[in-house]
Amino acid sequence: MEPLIAYCGLVCSDCPAYIATQADDAAELERVVAMWREEFDAPDMTVESIICDGCTVPGRKCGHCAECDIRACARALNVANCAHCDAYARPGGCETLEGLLAYVPQARSLLDGIRAGLVA
Repeated sequence: MEPLIAYCGLVCSDCPAYIATQADDAAELERVVAMWREEFDAPDMTVESIICDGCTVPGRKCGHCAECDIRACARALNVANCAHCDAYARPGGCETLEGLLAYVPQARSLLDGIRAGLVA
């Protein structure tokens, strides 16, 4: 199965909330939300807020994905992901994306690989 890649370069299909949602596993969703409440200091996070079918496909979106500026920008530009955007290749990169990529370097690596394949 092909990985489901978010606009920002995160791999939705590797996300524990996505996996639990797709398996319709209520116990696993409870475990994930408990873990994320601590990890993200979000004591009010609910199971309903982490149910997600992936950022780039129709369906349910977790709370963050539904309000994500990166997702909104990529959808407005009608790109498969940010590697397909000309702003990604500019010196200094994309202002909307750079904050996340500094925090999640594996997303940058994935997008860099996609971009390299586009220009090769």
